[in-house]
Amino acid sequence: MKITPAAKATLGLGLTQIVGWGTTFLMPSVLGRHIEHDLSLPSEVVYGGITVMFGVSALCSPRIGRLVDANGARVIMAVGSVAYAASLAALAFSQGLVSYLLCWAAMGLASALALNTPASIALAQVAGARARQAIALLAIIGGFASTVFWPVSEALEILVGWRGVLFAYAAIHLAICAPVHLLVLPGRPAAATQSGAAAAPPPAASPETRRVFLLLALAFSCGAFIFTGFIVHAIGVLRGLGHDPATALLLASLIGPAQVAVRLVELAFGHRYSIMSSALFAAAVLPLGLGLAWLAGGNFAIALLCLLAYGIANGLKAVLRATLPLALFGRAQFGTWLGRLALPQGIVSAAAPPVLAAVMANWGAEGMLALCFVIATVACAATVALARLRPEVR
Repeated sequence: MKITPAAKATLGLGLTQIVGWGTTFLMPSVLGRHIEHDLSLPSEVVYGGITVMFGVSALCSPRIGRLVDANGARVIMAVGSVAYAASLAALAFSQGLVSYLLCWAAMGLASALALNTPASIALAQVAGARARQAIALLAIIGGFASTVFWPVSEALEILVGWRGVLFAYAAIHLAICAPVHLLVLPGRPAAATQSGAAAAPPPAASPETRRVFLLLALAFSCGAFIFTGFIVHAIGVLRGLGHDPATALLLASLIGPAQVAVRLVELAFGHRYSIMSSALFAAAVLPLGLGLAWLAGGNFAIALLCLLAYGIANGLKAVLRATLPLALFGRAQFGTWLGRLALPQGIVSAAAPPVLAAVMANWGAEGMLALCFVIATVACAATVALARLRPEVR
């Protein structure tokens, strides 16, 4: 059976996305306590590396998006893998606060080059009309990053220590991910090769396009704040609502299956309904779940509903963050628009965990749920306004 270029790219990028997320964003969950001990750093600084990574990646994403539009993702993502290898190896040598955070800043640049934004642009270029299904499949595969890398990190740390784990991860990026990017992705996109249009500055956006962008940026950024910040504090919120530790862990563990399940539905049946319908459903279900939890989250059934709603909305967001801009703006300048959208999302993602931690410390679980409910409602209103502005989007 012949493997299509889109299938080859999706599977290859699925592998590199698992490695990318597993060795960076998810890595401190296992290695953080060992890094704290050896470098004498407080936990908020150790986990603050993730905030630095998101912030730097956000600042670099608009430029990277334009580069991928013009030149394709092949070389850019391979360079990103080399940058990951260098930054992880440097992190293994870190001795204190400055070197530690500088290495995370380097990982932010690598993420802009090789993580989900360029991967989504690459699939849009390769998969064509089937980009929605390809991006949904990539989101499903990428969801296994924690399943793979948390136990691997734990086992390797026992054998070689946290510095040895980072060296091993650097080697994976260099020896596996960089060659995979070179092998599964084409060079310059066809449109750019034929006309050179992708390399030219994008034309000035019309007033309607600017309104579409602002509404989409608002909806996505509000969602990113909740999705990034809430997951970090989910167990603490549940315990703050009165659930015992075992119940809180059980409820939080259902987020992952909900995310995977809704992505499978999107992959199998997404062609039967519009992308805007998915966006409206995700935007509506999130404030519903958060609002109920704010009012009566101490009830097991209500807490279960909240976590399932969060998982469903987050699962759809991983697909919609690429497919909805593609439907709204088209393929020609897709990377440029996706890079611009990544900037505010990355900034709020970087800010969300410490902001929600401060809210939790001062106003408890109910205060955090109230804030998340308000922000989710703003995202829902922006999505409804977007649907009214562009009702023809399928």
